[in-house]
Amino acid sequence: MLVSKTATMIAAASLALLVALPASAATVNKSIKIGDGEETGGATSVNGSITVGSDATVNGGVKTVNGKIRVDDRSSIRNATTVNGSIRLGDGVKTREITTVNGSITAGKSCDIDGGIEAVNGSIELGEGSVVADNVENVNGDMEFDNSVIGGDVKTVNGDIELANVSVVKGDLVVEEPKGWNSKKSRKPRIIIGPGSRVEGDIELEQEVELFISETAEVGGVKGVMSMAEAVRFKGDKP
Repeated sequence: MLVSKTATMIAAASLALLVALPASAATVNKSIKIGDGEETGGATSVNGSITVGSDATVNGGVKTVNGKIRVDDRSSIRNATTVNGSIRLGDGVKTREITTVNGSITAGKSCDIDGGIEAVNGSIELGEGSVVADNVENVNGDMEFDNSVIGGDVKTVNGDIELANVSVVKGDLVVEEPKGWNSKKSRKPRIIIGPGSRVEGDIELEQEVELFISETAEVGGVKGVMSMAEAVRFKGDKP
């Protein structure tokens, strides 16, 4: 899972890009806005937000250290990376990867992420019809998937996870054991596999959780400190 090492790597990469990119694409203490329909090679900031308008094409990365990133409808970017800030994608956005350390990640409807999504301290939400090719993971923060497809694993330590409206996880759904600085917790994570949803791999539990599986959902199995017999099966939209 992600740790402080990730933050260091992201910050170093962002600062390196400030040197490599032309002045028009990089800034230290200012926000950057890429206009609707604009095409550019990338954008990097240190202490500033980055906004990409609708129907834009960014052939490089969108990166900042202390700032949020917003990408509006139908735009295409290589990746979005920040350390301290949220990332929000509009509907129909295409990108390879999304990464933050301290901040939420929200993707609208029909987004295409041809890679993975990673956060440390932040929630992750995928809108209806969105597809992620690789893993979706965080440490602290809830995850909610609405009629979405995750091609890899879904991993958390302390977050709740809900698969709603026929969502699919093609890999495993993993709840890791809290360790070190993250070992203290006040409640069990709540895992909901909603109606028609599927976990094609296993639900791997390294700690006890509140596990709810719809009677119309499918999972490969439940492994670790709990078994399928301990899951609560439910009817209707919610347990």
